[in-house]
Amino acid sequence: MEVKVLTKSDIFNPTEEHKLLRQMVREFVINEVEPQAMEYNEKEKFNVSLFRRLGELGLLGLTVRIEDGGAGMDTVASVIVHEELAASDPGFALAYLAHSILFVNNFYQNASNNLKNKYLAKVISGEYIGGMCMTEPDAGTDVLAMKTKAIKKGDYYYITGRKTYITNGAIDNNTLGDIFFVYAKTEDNKISSFIVEKGFKGFYLGQVLKHKLGMRSSITAELVFDNCEVPAENLVGNEGDSLIHMMKNLEIERLTLAAISVGIAGRALEIMIRYSNERKAFNKYIKDFGQIQRYIADSYAKYMAAKTYLYTTAANIDLNKPGHRIDTDAVKLFASTVAKEIADNAIQVLGGYGYFGEAIVERLWRDSKLIEIGGGTIEAHQKNITKDLTKFNIPIR
Repeated sequence: MEVKVLTKSDIFNPTEEHKLLRQMVREFVINEVEPQAMEYNEKEKFNVSLFRRLGELGLLGLTVRIEDGGAGMDTVASVIVHEELAASDPGFALAYLAHSILFVNNFYQNASNNLKNKYLAKVISGEYIGGMCMTEPDAGTDVLAMKTKAIKKGDYYYITGRKTYITNGAIDNNTLGDIFFVYAKTEDNKISSFIVEKGFKGFYLGQVLKHKLGMRSSITAELVFDNCEVPAENLVGNEGDSLIHMMKNLEIERLTLAAISVGIAGRALEIMIRYSNERKAFNKYIKDFGQIQRYIADSYAKYMAAKTYLYTTAANIDLNKPGHRIDTDAVKLFASTVAKEIADNAIQVLGGYGYFGEAIVERLWRDSKLIEIGGGTIEAHQKNITKDLTKFNIPIR
């Protein structure tokens, strides 16, 4: 019996289409993302015009079927794009995730045809920049504790509450983002989903949250719903459907957050290796010192483990069906910590030079921390994984 031997290329670029996608995104990153990354990070600004270039490249509707105006690609393709963008500018990659996954994919999978006709082309082109509103000042991981209410009166729902830590909540210090997938409690405390546009009566930008540790090239904001008037047709699905929406979309969100981590880890490793080949101490290249070899070797092993787990998981996920929580939680749990560890190792190898922004690794280190918190904390993932493994008695071997 002939056994096919899988190469790295087979795992990370399983088809020619995936390979060409990676090549296109990498060229875009080198030519357009990298030159602006440090500037926008330092200024805590979101590069709106560059973001809209993603629409021109067909990347904002990556998981939308071709007949509906998207690229018609799969979960692996989404992982490739997030990994490549994050290797240069993790904050920009996070803004892309908030739009393409938290809004576009979520919206496309769950919205009515009428809503798609109204909004889909605008978010695929980048005319509208979107996000998702779940987290509240007193309700993060504990989604069921959310207090935002939506009360139906005639042809409208009236939403009241606050959402915080919203990526793409604003596109600059004074301008609200364009469109949001909003979770709120309807009758009988059911969690329901709504599409809310900038300009709806009673919908305001609260405060833009500044001085973040990392991910500074994406904007994080608080949004205020003060009896916000939302047309009844902007309800996504039926009242109480949101837990299904969340289950489906949180899995690919966690997978793409893991992809951002892998992008961070790979870039930090490249910088570490290059520097060890150039820097001398005591008349020897530092790559010849055992301590440095340990940092490089351990980092490579963890990077390859995280990347292989990421792409193996992505290859087995159907965008239309939830049911992969164990592995999407676990790969994010592992990759997020690996990214921070490798970025930390890179700073150590570069020494004083690594501590300053010019070397890039200090920014990667700061950016990596968010993935241990956002999209589910590492503690929440540990709880979920243990609960599912023990409840369903999942075979390990």
